[in-house]
Amino acid sequence: MAKKATKKTAKPAKKATAKKATAKKATAKKATAKKATAKKATAKKATAKKAPAAKKVKTKRKPNPAFMRPFNPSESLAAVVGNKPLPRTEVTKKLWAYIKKNGLQDSKNRRMINADAALKAIFSGKGQVSMFEMTKLVSKHLS
Repeated sequence: MAKKATKKTAKPAKKATAKKATAKKATAKKATAKKATAKKATAKKATAKKAPAAKKVKTKRKPNPAFMRPFNPSESLAAVVGNKPLPRTEVTKKLWAYIKKNGLQDSKNRRMINADAALKAIFSGKGQVSMFEMTKLVSKHLS
């Protein structure tokens, strides 16, 4: 009779593990169902966000008026860029055109500019100036 008792206790144990396995499957199904609804919700949110963006009209970018203000170049700078009042951006463009035309950019270190006689007056007598230092030195010649 002892054998029958052990068999009966063993069978309910198997059923309990079977119930646990089905419980795990059920929770896994619920989790995937939650993920699916979450994906649908985010898809709805994304479409809702796209609608107002389509109404927005793209406007042309306006330049800062401070950059467009004309400056009078000094006599030494006027020899290179001309004597008419120019905005700072145009002065820099004309300086670069002069540098490239006369081949004054250093061949090894392209950031350096080798000054000729006209540029030495602008660059405070320096023979070679970096392109970043150039704009600082040129600003002293604009009024």
